[in-house]
Amino acid sequence: MKTKIALIGSKEFMEHVQTSVAPNLYNIELVPYIYDEPQEASMLMKDLTPCDAVLFSGALPYFFSEQACRTLSVPVLYLEQDETALVTSLLYILHHHEIEPDRVSIDLMDRSLIDHAQSDLHLKNPPRYVMDYKEHLPHNFHINDYTDFHRQLFQEGKTELVLTSIHAVYDRLVEMHIPCMRMIDPAKSLIRAIEEAHSQSLLSKRKAATIAAARLSIQEWDGEHERLHELARLMKGTLQKNEDDASFTIYSNRGSIEHFMDSTDFLEHPILAGFGYGHTAAEAEANAQTALSFAKKVDEGCAFILNEEKELSGPYPDKSKKQHLKNDTPEMLSLAKQLKLSPSNLSKIIQFYKSRSSRDFTAAELSDYMQITRRSTERILKKLVDNGSAKIIGEEMTYAQGRPRAIYELTFPIY
Repeated sequence: MKTKIALIGSKEFMEHVQTSVAPNLYNIELVPYIYDEPQEASMLMKDLTPCDAVLFSGALPYFFSEQACRTLSVPVLYLEQDETALVTSLLYILHHHEIEPDRVSIDLMDRSLIDHAQSDLHLKNPPRYVMDYKEHLPHNFHINDYTDFHRQLFQEGKTELVLTSIHAVYDRLVEMHIPCMRMIDPAKSLIRAIEEAHSQSLLSKRKAATIAAARLSIQEWDGEHERLHELARLMKGTLQKNEDDASFTIYSNRGSIEHFMDSTDFLEHPILAGFGYGHTAAEAEANAQTALSFAKKVDEGCAFILNEEKELSGPYPDKSKKQHLKNDTPEMLSLAKQLKLSPSNLSKIIQFYKSRSSRDFTAAELSDYMQITRRSTERILKKLVDNGSAKIIGEEMTYAQGRPRAIYELTFPIY
């Protein structure tokens, strides 16, 4: 299955990617999300459909979306502006327009790129008129400031051309009939950024599959039997009683454990626990036991995590943490109505998806998660497929007799 990367940028950036980069990509699918101005990038986050990674066209749209990105369960990257883009653009201007760098006004992320280029190339006429936006993001950034900066220099005769890394500034300067050019994003830099997003998505999936153990301190097995099995189900794990003491271990994977701790389920099931990650089950269990010893010193209803790098974090849960899976928000109610689902079922489907490291799933897997019959699950999926909110992307062959099971993928915004 191809790695799906959500690509967020301007229309011009998308056209550049499609013509210069996309034809050379293998096993990668780029899904474009287009804005008119970089400040609008954060608004696009709510439209993201299931993907394996998110790549922004630059630091500018990323910084405007940084807050929204914190809720994502997939890697988020942005195309970093470097000396290659700057030098390529200045060389283009010198070769095609015969304009020296000191007669060009420039806006870019970091002014230090100019200093590096000047040092490396020993420019005789280095750029003099430069405005960066590194220190202004995200709250003190105003596009008009950059448009006015270029316009005034040109009208005063100090410059002959504008080199801008902000496509919205380019559009405004074109309307003013001021000679300008967009910063060139070299194809090699684009491919490198896309391949990095691809690598990060694969690394994230491998990390989510890391062995994990949850060590639970329970005094009375008889009274907690059903609760323990419910916790094991929520963590997608296997429950085992430890004979040497009054504790239990749930073996699972890191992705399932982190999803459980990040969901409302963790708040609704307060436990005294230690979570451990490891390269082996024994290492994960040992780390979980150490984490549990820290939890016992703090509170009856808290947990700590000790990962394979011996890094300890906690205590959890953070009761002030905002829950993003509430099913009574206006956005969730509106989406549920649009998809013709109950808000409760929609919330469960989104939680199910976020608990997985893969975008595809079967009706049996969703049925097991939602704790409803296979027939009810298939009715929900048929409804989603019929209204275009899910699609069948293949079939899973079974060893037993019977027809192949359909493999589904969601197509509606879930973040």
